[in-house]
Amino acid sequence: MSHLWLLLHFLGFTMWLGGGLAAMVAGISARKEARAGLGAVARAQASIQKRLVAPGALLVVFSGLILTVRLMNAMTTSLSSWLMVMQGAGILGALIVLLGGLPIASRLSRLDPEGPHAAYFDELRRRLKVVSSVAGALGLVALMAGVLT
Repeated sequence: MSHLWLLLHFLGFTMWLGGGLAAMVAGISARKEARAGLGAVARAQASIQKRLVAPGALLVVFSGLILTVRLMNAMTTSLSSWLMVMQGAGILGALIVLLGGLPIASRLSRLDPEGPHAAYFDELRRRLKVVSSVAGALGLVALMAGVLT
């Protein structure tokens, strides 16, 4: 049964980090688009956030907690420091995705990049870039700490 949780954990961080990279590439590619095309890019990024990044972050945290409980039941010694770094960075990164990235991407996808809210659209794009970068960096820290565990 723990193999299933490990598979779900790997699937979760693959969805989270892979979706984050896909959204990043879409955002970088959008620099070449006309202003009118930015709305389609924002909708695609919001879809990636809703269908890959957020569910992946939830799945990796949930399965990680299950795996930790199983590990603690099997161990008589304390958890390694790398495992704690993985858990801390993963939970913090997932919270940033769920409470920051997802709402910003959803709001951004509903705005017209050329209309009266163009300045707000640009502000939300900058905010999404920062929030997603921080969450992605924390996800990578968690992944590296997991490798070192």
